[in-house]
Amino acid sequence: MRVRVLYHDHCFDGAASAAYVTRFLRSKFYPDAEFFYTGLAHRADQLFEDSLFDGDANAIVDFKYATHPNLTWWFDHHQSAYLSQEDAEHHRQDKSGRKLLDTSYRSCTKFIFSVVKQQYNFVAPDLDDLVTWADIVDGALYESAEAAVKMEAPAMKLTLVIEGSKGSYLVQKIIQAMQHQPLSTILSDSEVRASYDELYGNHLRNLEIIRKEGSCTNGVIYFDLVEYGIEGYNKFIPYYLFPDSAYTVSVSSSTFRTKVSVGSNPWVKEPLRHNLATICERYGGGGHPKVGAISFPIGAVGEARKAAAEIREELQTSEEVCGA
Repeated sequence: MRVRVLYHDHCFDGAASAAYVTRFLRSKFYPDAEFFYTGLAHRADQLFEDSLFDGDANAIVDFKYATHPNLTWWFDHHQSAYLSQEDAEHHRQDKSGRKLLDTSYRSCTKFIFSVVKQQYNFVAPDLDDLVTWADIVDGALYESAEAAVKMEAPAMKLTLVIEGSKGSYLVQKIIQAMQHQPLSTILSDSEVRASYDELYGNHLRNLEIIRKEGSCTNGVIYFDLVEYGIEGYNKFIPYYLFPDSAYTVSVSSSTFRTKVSVGSNPWVKEPLRHNLATICERYGGGGHPKVGAISFPIGAVGEARKAAAEIREELQTSEEVCGA
């Protein structure tokens, strides 16, 4: 038997969700199955191709809902969980009890942990640390921006590898290891450690580039990384550099999209006034109330910059002042 697990690619919570759901499904439903993994990325043309659902059972974790008839399991926690209202209605009509959404959870891993414990009496105490760190990473529950940027804990180092490594090989190796190994042991693997060392050097360079390119006006940080070819960066760098800011808007490009990222400062002193997922949804994106993104086609830099400028203006208020 084949089980296909589709997960949010290059995301610690996506990888942890894939690992946890595998342990659950293998224990309770498919003990003799082979598990295969496919990373999903948000694109401007977010379509689920038939070829993705090639398992005898198919699961999506930490990613949008699919109406495909071969989808067996679905767990998500994003506000922007559907590609369309038709998809939302399709989910409402589902009677399987195996396609579940709860936006109150900070991480999809913790959501899966809670659901399968309550409904199926499944527990995996050896994965408690994984669940805890998925909540910390996806919920941005770090003690400070400095701690988030220095990344001293093994889980934070693995986050850098998962987010920054090219292709799917290393992420899926980590998913396999997460099912049974402590995070510190996974980090000690020679391939994982070598990737971390290289990516941490890039992280330090990204910090200096954002320091150079970033500006902050009325509580909103803005920078454009298109010309640098940086596909991703530690999202806490802006708040480390501008600690009194409230929001970040940035533009970047990768091999498969042009992206506008919108985030909020986890350590901001004043209550946040905007739902960032709702703002991003207006441009075809989405996310969570405190962090969101919009994917544009490759090369659509002008369109992305226009959207970023409009969002930046919307988020700016005269009451907030940036610090450095």
